[in-house]
Amino acid sequence: MALLGGIEAGGTKFVCAVGTGPDDLQAEIRIPTTMPQETISQVIDFFQQQIKQTGDLAAIGIGEFGPVDVCENSPKFGWFLNTPKPGWQQVDFVGTIKRELNIPVGFDTDVNAAALGEYQWGNGIGLGSLIYLTVGTGIGGGGVMGGRPIHGLLHPEMGHILNPHDLSVAPFVGACPCHQDCLEGLASGFAMEKRWQQKAASLPADHPAWALEAHYLATGLINFILTLSPERIILGGGVMEQPQLFPLIRSQVRERLNAYLEVPQIMADIDNYIVPPKLGSKAGIMGAFVLAQQTIKQNFGT
Repeated sequence: MALLGGIEAGGTKFVCAVGTGPDDLQAEIRIPTTMPQETISQVIDFFQQQIKQTGDLAAIGIGEFGPVDVCENSPKFGWFLNTPKPGWQQVDFVGTIKRELNIPVGFDTDVNAAALGEYQWGNGIGLGSLIYLTVGTGIGGGGVMGGRPIHGLLHPEMGHILNPHDLSVAPFVGACPCHQDCLEGLASGFAMEKRWQQKAASLPADHPAWALEAHYLATGLINFILTLSPERIILGGGVMEQPQLFPLIRSQVRERLNAYLEVPQIMADIDNYIVPPKLGSKAGIMGAFVLAQQTIKQNFGT
């Protein structure tokens, strides 16, 4: 099989890897996300070293944190746009990788990439559609419909939907610098830390934070279910490593839908409808490999 490169470009770290799939990960590195010149130089150095050691890569797939320009006919295709990550606004990442490595590049958002990874190798096998929501320092969401990642004007920004928020009951105003109390502003790991004055991972399982977190996330999922009708919902990210969250979210989703959607996946089998990623933390980098595969097919028809 063709040797592939993958980049999961996250706001905290860039994961770079070489391989062909989940069972063949030949090299991997994690690079802290500092400033663009420093971080991108380390990414390029990693792949140049891998090419010297293993030979040419057939393609590189990239999943980037957003917002990014995913419109192929745009002069800014592959650029970071007005992302809240300091220093990363209006950066041409995909173009730089292409120029420096002279390799075909496939590209999408990091969460669309994770959705593609699960679709091909994880909990999306055999399905026509799914959404992948990562709940970590921030919240991002991507999806696959008809075997293709969801695009429109740009790409989904599921973390920034506006949830109902009763300030008289939950007076925390939210932590999103753009929207305050959007889903990310209320339910991300950063928002939980700001609200409760300690990191989410240090909160005990019976802390009231988790019931509120499940309420916010279930509200978001109901919106996605009713608008996108995905065949499965996959929830990843550090916050979702709390085992008590999945049962709370599933229960609230089913209760608040109130039998409006009488489908067996929700009525009788919700434990297999709202699930963690089968690929775990590898979903994003495996999705980058899928993007590289798709680029090879587009460029060479194989």
